[in-house]
Amino acid sequence: MIAQESLTPRETVTELDKYIVGQAAAKRSVAIALRNRWRRRQVPESLREEIAPKNIIMIGPTGVGKTEIARRLATLAQSPFIKVEASKFTEVGYVGRDVESMVRDLVELAVSMVKEEEKKRIEGLAEAYAEDRILDLLLPPGPSPLAASGPVGDNSFTLRKTDLPVTVGQPPRENATREKFRQMLRDGKLAEREVEVDLRDTKPMPMVEIMTSSGLEDMQSSLQDALGKMFPRQKKKRTMKVPEALDALTKEETDKLVDMEKVMKEALRRTEESGIIFLDEIDKIASKNGGSHGPEVSREGVQRDLLPIVEGSTVTTKYGMVKTDHILFIASGAFHVSKPSDLIPELQGRFPIRVELHSLGKDEFVRILTEPENALTKQYIALMATEGIELVFEDEAIEEMARIAVEVNQRTEEIGARRLHTVMERVLDVLSFDASERGQERFVVSAAYVREQLQDIVEDQDLSRFIL
Repeated sequence: MIAQESLTPRETVTELDKYIVGQAAAKRSVAIALRNRWRRRQVPESLREEIAPKNIIMIGPTGVGKTEIARRLATLAQSPFIKVEASKFTEVGYVGRDVESMVRDLVELAVSMVKEEEKKRIEGLAEAYAEDRILDLLLPPGPSPLAASGPVGDNSFTLRKTDLPVTVGQPPRENATREKFRQMLRDGKLAEREVEVDLRDTKPMPMVEIMTSSGLEDMQSSLQDALGKMFPRQKKKRTMKVPEALDALTKEETDKLVDMEKVMKEALRRTEESGIIFLDEIDKIASKNGGSHGPEVSREGVQRDLLPIVEGSTVTTKYGMVKTDHILFIASGAFHVSKPSDLIPELQGRFPIRVELHSLGKDEFVRILTEPENALTKQYIALMATEGIELVFEDEAIEEMARIAVEVNQRTEEIGARRLHTVMERVLDVLSFDASERGQERFVVSAAYVREQLQDIVEDQDLSRFIL
């Protein structure tokens, strides 16, 4: 993967093109936003705090790539990324989640990300410690070669000297035997031997449920952490084969070596400096006609609760305080019923960049089926290869599937490229069911075969509404 520091906007767009077809304007906007983060870190510190991220609203129908663009961007940036639906939040006092919970969830994700990186960094050391513990079980260390010879004088001991060179705690013969066992362990010659190991009890702590509204929803995990410190996990003896014991001890040693204080500090820094929150369905909380009555009151309340988070505030988490001033917010919505101007003016001002994503047609569908690195046709070819079947899609078949997907989108609900998943499943339904019994063969999907599988459903509009 290309490092974030080296990604120019043009390189970011090129990387996004590998997975997402079209939507050049949206790709340009997120590429600039990503590069601006790197630029901000290069300016003098006195000015750095004044540069706020330029949040983005992506406007377009479902299935055109809004979520995928944000998700791939976070992968490129190697940043903590979380997707939340704005409609699940409600004003404080109503049923729903507190808006601050998305920041806490982002911090949890950042902690997991940094912890995994730290585990990979110390993986070799943890494996070495686990290997030594296994060798201690297989070949317990003997007595020390340095033995006390008795008192000299009233209050002191002298040690008997030896002319033999020794390693720490082991005479040469035992050390040689230990190294032979180490090599046998690495060669897998001890795989069938069983050992009894002391492992920490993995039984989870009792659940502590907190029936409360917003603001205290992370109290449950905090109480469990506190109980875990007050009542540390007990050791439990288990008998298992050497490879299983080695894996279990490696995990245990890894957890011991991870410096959680360092992990939490780095996770908080990443959250504040490079976190990305994707607010989906923001159009569902847009209040129409002033929002003076009914559910409109709650929708406007959610917007007002979101406002301080997006503007920049400090959120309390169990890992510490998190400032949201430099978290990048990317919002998206179809805006079929409402429009961006229905959001409260203060919130509109915090999303200065607006990008419209256009609907997808037949040409885009053909490209989606063939061009991306994770194209649907490539996925099904790989799946069928596991059964020994060489699956081949003719060009005319791909065009026919794209045409039918567009036609069904126009007749029923417009769900964009998601329609292709359903079309592909229907076309390959028979093959997928029989693949394990067919044996080695070459299966060609032609345009005629596509029409044969889908014709009845496409012609019957009522049926296609439920199946496609």
